[in-house]
Amino acid sequence: MKFSEEKIRAVIESGMPAHQVENKRILVLTPDATRTCPLATMVRALGDTIGKRAAKLDFLVAVGTHPVLSEAQILALYGISSQSRHERFGRSDFFCHRWDLPDTLVQIGRLSEKEVVEISGGRLSETVSIDINRKIYDYDRILILGPVFPHEVAGFSGGAKYLFPGISGGELLHFFHWLGAVITTREIIGRKDTPVRQVIHRAMEKIELPLHCLSMVIRRDDGLQGLYCGDVVTAWSEAADLSSSIHIVAKKKPYTTVLGRAPEMYDEIWTAGKVMYKLEQVVAKDGRLIIYAPHIHRFSRTWGRLIEKTGYHVRDYFLSRMERFNDIPRGVLAHSTHVRGTGEYKNGIETPDVEVVLATSIPKEHCERVNLGYMNPADINIEDYSGREEEGILYVENAGEILYRLEEHA
Repeated sequence: MKFSEEKIRAVIESGMPAHQVENKRILVLTPDATRTCPLATMVRALGDTIGKRAAKLDFLVAVGTHPVLSEAQILALYGISSQSRHERFGRSDFFCHRWDLPDTLVQIGRLSEKEVVEISGGRLSETVSIDINRKIYDYDRILILGPVFPHEVAGFSGGAKYLFPGISGGELLHFFHWLGAVITTREIIGRKDTPVRQVIHRAMEKIELPLHCLSMVIRRDDGLQGLYCGDVVTAWSEAADLSSSIHIVAKKKPYTTVLGRAPEMYDEIWTAGKVMYKLEQVVAKDGRLIIYAPHIHRFSRTWGRLIEKTGYHVRDYFLSRMERFNDIPRGVLAHSTHVRGTGEYKNGIETPDVEVVLATSIPKEHCERVNLGYMNPADINIEDYSGREEEGILYVENAGEILYRLEEHA
């Protein structure tokens, strides 16, 4: 179903009746540019509906630990011109989550050791601080606006994930990313009820504010397919159900070579690793997965130094020597093993199930230093990979959002 702007406004007005917004201060949490969604259209629709009735309608980009955006970058992200900034959004303010500034956070509770053991199935045992951007308490209601796709850590993205890790502190973020890594992407991605999602919803219960959600389901080439407005869990759950039917592709057999082309919105391996997460399950044992992204020059603006120090390894490599990585945030370790994929580490020998190769503008010596393969992107001809599925070769354009898995695991 296609959604016109008129239809979008109708969904918002129905899902957020007058008594919820009249003279209320409302803060909208949104994604950054690493998610496919009609963000400018949605922001405009919110301005035309809620903005006319609310006492305040402000916006906060929930970047998690992605690079921080300036106000100019936020306005560009939202498609707001200088004229519109002063007319349609003259009473609005625009912010970006500053995960890098401890003073912007406030502790709202803890996950007890008992809760952690219960939720993690005994995999982890610790207490975890729950911290969130204190700015939310300047408002009467929080509205989460974001798309839902299969996700490597939570099962599906969206919903309360815009709170944790979107605008949260690091301790909870690193904890549940590592929990997801210990369970493995293969076991989590594309599943609604996961231990990580349970952690996120448990943390959300600590927020003593009215929370609302506007969940989108998008096809990159066909626009908005679903829009759900209501309480956070219900709106997210309904969107995840639709996502599971349109964002998962089942294949009959695995491929010896898979080439995934990362879209421009992934401008570092920290996000382009999603090519591996979404395609890993259809790569044959001992096969090759190539992340093709000539536009990428770095592993991560934020975590690059630590990634180069740690390298990319399978989960058991880290589990066998966790004491050596006490100074590395566990979210970095999680990223490392998500990109490297499943495999074994026995008797000092690491054996990944899949060879991961970067065909990017990251130099060969840097790729080898972090334990990944290298190909010169200039040597890749897409036509050599397209239309060859019967030969065991799969090419995926705009890889990173659609999940591919085998029919037997669907």
